[in-house]
Amino acid sequence: MTTTSMDADYVVVGTGSAGAVVAARLSERSADTVVALEAGGEDKSQSVRIPAAFSKQFQTELDWNYLTQPQPELGDRRVFFPRGKMIGGSSSMNAMMWVRGYAADYDAWALEAGDGWSFANVVEYFKRIESIEGAVEGDEGRDGPLNVAHQRSPRGWTSDFLASAEQAGFKRERANLPQPEGFTQTMVCQKNGSRWSASDAYLKPARSRRNLTVLTDAHATRVLLEGSRAVGVEYLKDGVTHTVRARKEVILSGGAINTPQLLLLSGIGDQEQLRAHGIAVAQHLPEVGRNLSDHLMSLIGFAVDSDTLYGAEKPLELLNYLTRRRGMLTSNVGEAYGFIRSRPDLELPDIEIIFGPGPFYDEGIGDAPGHGIGLGPILVDPRSRGTVSLASSDPTAKALIDPRYLSDADGADRAALMSGLRAAHRIATSEPLASKIGRFLQPKRELDTIEATLEDALTWHSHTLYHPTGTCRMGSDSASVVTPDLKVRGVEGLRVADASVMPKIVRGHTHAPTVVIGERAADLIKG
Repeated sequence: MTTTSMDADYVVVGTGSAGAVVAARLSERSADTVVALEAGGEDKSQSVRIPAAFSKQFQTELDWNYLTQPQPELGDRRVFFPRGKMIGGSSSMNAMMWVRGYAADYDAWALEAGDGWSFANVVEYFKRIESIEGAVEGDEGRDGPLNVAHQRSPRGWTSDFLASAEQAGFKRERANLPQPEGFTQTMVCQKNGSRWSASDAYLKPARSRRNLTVLTDAHATRVLLEGSRAVGVEYLKDGVTHTVRARKEVILSGGAINTPQLLLLSGIGDQEQLRAHGIAVAQHLPEVGRNLSDHLMSLIGFAVDSDTLYGAEKPLELLNYLTRRRGMLTSNVGEAYGFIRSRPDLELPDIEIIFGPGPFYDEGIGDAPGHGIGLGPILVDPRSRGTVSLASSDPTAKALIDPRYLSDADGADRAALMSGLRAAHRIATSEPLASKIGRFLQPKRELDTIEATLEDALTWHSHTLYHPTGTCRMGSDSASVVTPDLKVRGVEGLRVADASVMPKIVRGHTHAPTVVIGERAADLIKG
């Protein structure tokens, strides 16, 4: 049974790092009505609010709980691929790291999609977005919707890590410079010691407006088309198929997995793939679902004696958090990071090393082996590209995700990540960490040589850093999925505003640039 439930001026699909922004900004105009569809539920779980508990959401009803296709370069493993399925999307489940990325990456976007995406323009959005507690010296005092804060209770291990990085020959600096060249303590999206998601910053204040309707547990199944125009969205809620019609535009903000899947289900994509699943071709756009780019992270961990996040769930820590919003539970786990070059001839760093003062192994799922710390090199400028494709025409079936990690022809990605592992080990074996760490806890076995142990870590313990991008890339060229103003090519009244439009993944973390995409999308739509 299908019911036509409502209509609105704008329909936004997804309420994550971009969708929450788009829905809130469009509803600022009281004459326009906005409906936002969210496939998941509300973001009220305690594991959402408590920063250190973010991994408790993995593999629950708050998670899309994807697995990749087997990855040949990673022992043919299917890599766990969590994505937030709730109000706030992945901004309600991430590690809250606010890392703007490199000016050069946004300038690379501008080469593909016009000057409006250059760093000179993007930085103005950052200034609009951030309520700053010192993210960049001289930027303090702004009052944007998204609170960017210093950590409240960092572990002593984090100071040791930063000191060891300096001892190993790396630079220490402030966070969020236009071209980072060293290590810093992480700035986090928190307010008063609790997570501050895109929903907290944008959507919750807007939900009191009469012209904004947010529907939860509403799984979008296809974009409704009349000729070459998008006129609404079909969605499932409580086992019933509904439609919501859009008088002006439909904006897809489901992220780099769900947005291309929804386009394909709607007949927008590569015609051969669509016909193979019995889907009528509405618009042949071969790059829908291609160009998937993600940050692959490996990890090494070491046993230590005490004062790590292994003790975060003790009663005194819970009391400290509930009464003062202090202590271990305010940790985002990734308390420090830095950027380095895998080779000295590179113009810009291509590796990030993240530090966690706790045994966050196997993505925090399962029982930890005891007190431990972790150092994780991340490939932030990967050459490898993957795909998102349909498993079937069933809109409730999970998409096929194939990042094709380390698949570049000349092996540069693997070589770079191995270089990052060596650098992480060099930091761990520099003072003051060197005299405080014990045996390897990750990988779980220590082989005959350090090189073999690091190779083992790369093959068996690498995983996503949860930053998929690029599957609906924007560009000025005719092959791009969306134009520089984020309109889907060949389809009127349809835009994409999420991480899928990034023509190149940023060095750093994708939450910050995705919020920018949401802000700019709203400006473009408003004209």
